[in-house]
Amino acid sequence: MISLTDSQKIGMGLTGFGVFFLFFGMILFFDKALLAIGNILFVAGLSFVIGLERTFRFFFQKHKMKATSFFLGGVFVVLIGWPIIGVLLEIYGFFLLFRGFFPVVVGFIRRIPVLGSILNLPFISAAPGLQDL
Repeated sequence: MISLTDSQKIGMGLTGFGVFFLFFGMILFFDKALLAIGNILFVAGLSFVIGLERTFRFFFQKHKMKATSFFLGGVFVVLIGWPIIGVLLEIYGFFLLFRGFFPVVVGFIRRIPVLGSILNLPFISAAPGLQDL
C-alpha cells in the first residue's frame, strides 16, 4: 500500500473537492463561483500532492509553456467572470499538459475487466490514437 504524508492527504482532499466543484459548476450551467472555487482547489491540491517545487517544474517547462498558458489563462478567465470561454481554454490546456499520461491511462483501463473488453472492441480500438496503446 502507498503511504502518503499528511500534506499529500490534504492535497488529495483539495484536488477531489476541486474536481467536484468544477463538475458541479458545469452541471449548474457554468456557475462562475463554483468554477472559480474548483479551479483554486484543484491547483492548490496539485501543489500539495506533488510539492510546490515539482508543480512549478511541471507547469513551467519550456515545451509546456503553450499548454500552461492556456490552462492558467483559462483559470484567470473564469476568475474574471467568463466561465464558458475559460473552461474551454482550461480543457484545451489540460489536454496539452497531460497528453503524455493518456496512453498510460488507456493502458490501465484496458486491464480493468469490463472497461478493457469495451476498449478492445474492433471499432473502438481502431480509433485514431488508440491502436498503438
